[in-house]
Amino acid sequence: MKIDFTKSPDNLVPAIVQDNETRKVLMLGYMNEEALNLTRSSGKVTFYSRSKQRLWTKGEESGNYLQLVEVKADCDADALLVYATPQGPTCHTGSDTCWNEENDPNYGFLSQLEGIIADRKALAESKDQAQKPSYVASLFQKGINKIAQKVGEEAVETVIEAKDDNDDLFLNESADLLFHLLILLQAKGYSLQDIVGVLKSRH
Repeated sequence: MKIDFTKSPDNLVPAIVQDNETRKVLMLGYMNEEALNLTRSSGKVTFYSRSKQRLWTKGEESGNYLQLVEVKADCDADALLVYATPQGPTCHTGSDTCWNEENDPNYGFLSQLEGIIADRKALAESKDQAQKPSYVASLFQKGINKIAQKVGEEAVETVIEAKDDNDDLFLNESADLLFHLLILLQAKGYSLQDIVGVLKSRH
């Protein structure tokens, strides 16, 4: 990987730092060639501070280092993407990121779906019965036995379709199974992240 530091009058290139696991953007800094070399050799993300006019390792005062995982250059070789593992909050304000965001794992649409299920669960637990409960809310109202039963039914139907040649039916039954499993997880007080944690520990 060759970086063209000469494109900038001060020989600095922007370095975007992204959490290696959550892929959340943590911060933006600048590196010169010396900072990049020190980052690679030390394993701790190091920048060139334009205000301090010196090399600056993130976390050198707070202890909240960014442990290097990988560095990539963009197509023009004048910007860096740094994958790192944060050891604490990244921003000096104490926030997880410099955009005041929580650095939580996100599984795209599945995380969005978990949020919807959580809302339905809250509706089921609400004493306000004026609103007709949704399908998911009604499942929560019926209790853990009914939810577990639905997961079992969907699992059987998925297995049956897996032995057939109708891909559309197989995918739809698989979606039903995953959907009801997410409901069961929340009924038990867990989330997709808990399952990911178990898989990571096995890995």
